Amino acid sequence: MTLKELSFFYKLCENPQVTQVALELNISQSAISLAIKSLENSLNEQLFDRIGKKLILNEKGKYFKEKTFSHYLALIDAQNIFQENKLAGNIKIAASKTISNYVMPNIYYNFLTKYRDVKMDILTINSSKIIDKILKSQLDIGLIEVDTQNSSLIKEKLCDDELIIVTSDENYPKVAFIDTIKKRWILRETGSGTREIFINQLGEISKELDIFMQLQDFEEIKTILLNNPNTVTAISKVIVQKELKEKKLFQIRLKNLELKREFYLVYHKEKSKNLLFETLIEFIKSRFM
Repeated sequence: MTLKELSFFYKLCENPQVTQVALELNISQSAISLAIKSLENSLNEQLFDRIGKKLILNEKGKYFKEKTFSHYLALIDAQNIFQENKLAGNIKIAASKTISNYVMPNIYYNFLTKYRDVKMDILTINSSKIIDKILKSQLDIGLIEVDTQNSSLIKEKLCDDELIIVTSDENYPKVAFIDTIKKRWILRETGSGTREIFINQLGEISKELDIFMQLQDFEEIKTILLNNPNTVTAISKVIVQKELKEKKLFQIRLKNLELKREFYLVYHKEKSKNLLFETLIEFIKSRFM
């Protein structure tokens, strides 16, 4: 018994005119007759009485319909999940804090709205931990803020990002050399993409900074800055756009130094690329373009 045979059976339950059903389905009458005969043979029961050109459902047929129709609809629903752009399954994804908190929420939401049968396990951890988890096959996809040359990973650039220096001290000079900023630096913890880019691009000058605190969360850093004008941080511009616009924080532009970085999508090169995996990757990439 096949889904096609069952579909013909339920059509004929609604309309016993074989000619009309054949026209509706754009197939021959003989194809319908052969399918119904095959279904009856598989059940070893006659489901219809043949009266002229009509197939009239008999008592066995009525009983068969009663017992099977709900299961048939469930099978069709399950089949449709994998057709017509419908996806299903679970996928594990992690993003570094800047990307996770300030870029990805709407992307996650829009994807799950479009593909209602997809489940996501979403993590927010720093870039180095994401790389480690992907190498251990504990994640499907990672979104990171640091470059990596690991030969076991596939890396795709998503976009450029800019780190800026900010303070709540509105009277501080708006342009300065990095080593002349004599304030307490509040930075992300070791292992974060923001910190690694900042320290690496400063080189030896980073040893001269007064690193007063190291925190895991950007919101904690912003709270300290907003309440303590003697503090300063390096942060992604996307995170402080609101505070800059409201003139609660102020950018200090650096002389002879630009703090640029890139956001990357990474996954293990041995990762099996099923339809859900490939669709999510293309969806994410299209939102960064």
